[in-house]
Amino acid sequence: MTFGLYIKAKACDKIGDPFFSLPTVMSLTLSPTYLRLVPLIFVWVWSTGFLVAKFGKTNAEPFTLLSYRFALVLMALWLIIKVVGCRWPTNWRLVMHCMVVGLLLHGLYLGGIFQAISLGMPAGLSAMVIGLQPLTMALFAGLMLGESVSKRQWLGLVMGLIGLGLVLAEQFVLDATTMFDGFSGWAVVLVVAALMGISIGTLYQKKFCHEVELLNSIWLQYAAALVLTLLVAFNFETRVVNWQWLFIVSLAWQVLALSIGAVLLLMIMIRQGAATKVGSLFYLVPPTVALQAWFLFGEAIGLQGLVGITLIAAGVAQAMWPSRN
Repeated sequence: MTFGLYIKAKACDKIGDPFFSLPTVMSLTLSPTYLRLVPLIFVWVWSTGFLVAKFGKTNAEPFTLLSYRFALVLMALWLIIKVVGCRWPTNWRLVMHCMVVGLLLHGLYLGGIFQAISLGMPAGLSAMVIGLQPLTMALFAGLMLGESVSKRQWLGLVMGLIGLGLVLAEQFVLDATTMFDGFSGWAVVLVVAALMGISIGTLYQKKFCHEVELLNSIWLQYAAALVLTLLVAFNFETRVVNWQWLFIVSLAWQVLALSIGAVLLLMIMIRQGAATKVGSLFYLVPPTVALQAWFLFGEAIGLQGLVGITLIAAGVAQAMWPSRN
């Protein structure tokens, strides 16, 4: 089999869980030295998604920015699909399932984060809230997939929620005269909605979209998300964009590095036998975001916030650490 045919066969594999069972799209072998660097690069690239949301808010409104991002991603993926030759699903029910996933994973998740950050929520804090995803997924897995939730997972959820409460209490004052000095209460609602979107969307895709080829599924997801962001942008935003060169670079990074590159890095890790370790990488994203947000934007976290972060990390570890038989 030629290299080109191998790419075609692998890129058109069917998709299951978008985070933990993605097939590879290319035959790629890395030396052990470079392979050890891939997870670190992946965590860093993934973490920048929260930072570009904060940077972009000074140049474009959130759903306007996401509309440009999704449109460019769709064009890039269309070219890849044409070259690879993947088959589109003929069952409209599968198409609709993919679009529901897109509304949840890309529309609600990214839209919620970008809007929350545009309302003043610190990028590091939004990443901490999304860091509870493994815990919320454990709960929704019981409802959607019939998987049981253990006592360890319940304990981890409670610990994580307490930690999140400490972090929020430090940065969000409930005094009616000062509660909007930092960021709007709607920012909290939006980032929690984003957390629900990525958790439910991931499980929904695992349950209903496993028969759709990978690249086609992703294209349909972004298409549905683009419809949503355009509707919001044309009804609630001015759609004015400050096309300065830093914004253009940021947009290119979102399209190539985040929407395409991060997924390819994830596939390379799974190809090299690192699938069992991939899940733990997502727990490194919040502290990575917090460190970069402190360096770039001066976002500080006090002692109470550090205690909250520790509780969140301990809660995730408690819920996800394999129990002894």
